[in-house]
Amino acid sequence: MKKFVIFIGAISCISVRAQNLMTPDELNASRGINFDAVEIRVESISSDLHVLFGVGGNVLASIGSQGVLIVDDQFAPLVPKIRSSISALGGGEADFVINTHWHFDHTGGNPLMGAVGSWMVSHINSRQMMTETQVVNLVTALVEQSPYMDQALPVITYEDQMQFYFNGETIDLMHFGPAHTTGDTAVIFRGSNVVHMGDVFNRSGYPFIDADNGGGIDGVILFCESVLQQIETNTIVVPGHGPIGTYTDLADYVAMLREIRERIAILIAGGATLQEVISARPTAEWDEVMGDPQRLLDRAYASLRE
Repeated sequence: MKKFVIFIGAISCISVRAQNLMTPDELNASRGINFDAVEIRVESISSDLHVLFGVGGNVLASIGSQGVLIVDDQFAPLVPKIRSSISALGGGEADFVINTHWHFDHTGGNPLMGAVGSWMVSHINSRQMMTETQVVNLVTALVEQSPYMDQALPVITYEDQMQFYFNGETIDLMHFGPAHTTGDTAVIFRGSNVVHMGDVFNRSGYPFIDADNGGGIDGVILFCESVLQQIETNTIVVPGHGPIGTYTDLADYVAMLREIRERIAILIAGGATLQEVISARPTAEWDEVMGDPQRLLDRAYASLRE
C-alpha cells in the first residue's frame, strides 16, 4: 500500500508539471505580448552609450568608431526593431553581443544576431546552459527553454573576469558566483562609468531567483555587494529590467534583500513552511513599491532550504 501511495503522488506531480509547462512563446502569448506593437525606447547615457527598452531585458549599446557592442538582445521578433534603433544612432550590425545570463528574455535574439556574424560572449556556465534543455520555474509557470543552435551560442566565454578594449574604453566582464542564475555577468564600462547588472539587479519589482538552476538569494546579495566594491558612488547602474538606476539604488536594493533574507532564515530555522513564510509577510514595508512578493519568497525559501 505504501508503494502505491507514493506512485500516485508521483503521477500527480508529473501531471501538474505537464499542465504548467510552456515554451517562451506560449508564455508571452499568455501575457498578451504583441511584439508587432512593441516600440523600442532609447535613453542615451552619452554620445556612445545607449539603453534600449522594449520587452525583455534592457539592452545596452556601445556605438563608436570600432563598431557596435550590445549587452543582451531581448526576443527574436524585436531584433529588427533593435537594429533599426541602433542604425538611427549611427551604428551597424552588432559586432559583439554580451549575454548577462542565459534566460530567453535576454538571449532570444541570439539566433538572428549570430546569423549575421555577431560574436556572442557569456560566462562559461551560461553557454553550457544554452546547449541543453532547461526548465525555468517562474512559480506561476514552468518555461522550457530549448537548446540553442550553434550560431546562437557564445563563441567566447570566461570564468571569473575578462576585458574588452572597444570604442575607446575598457569593458570589464565580472562573475562573482551563482546569483540570479549560475552564470551571471556584470558588464562595467570603465570609461563611461556605467555597469549593466543583468537580472541580478531588478528595478521593475522584486528580483526573480532561478533557484532550480543554481541561483540563490545569498548569491544575489554577494554579487551585488561585489559590484558595489567595483564601481563608484556616481556610477550609472543599468538593471536587467526597469529604469536606469544609481549606486544608491543598488545599495538600497542590497539592504532590502539582506533584511528579507534574514527574516526568512529565522522563520525557516523555526520550522516554518513556505505558506507560513508568505503569511508572515517578511517583505511588508516594501510591497507597495515593489509589488507582489510571492515569487521572491518562493524562490528565496527554496534556495535557503537547500
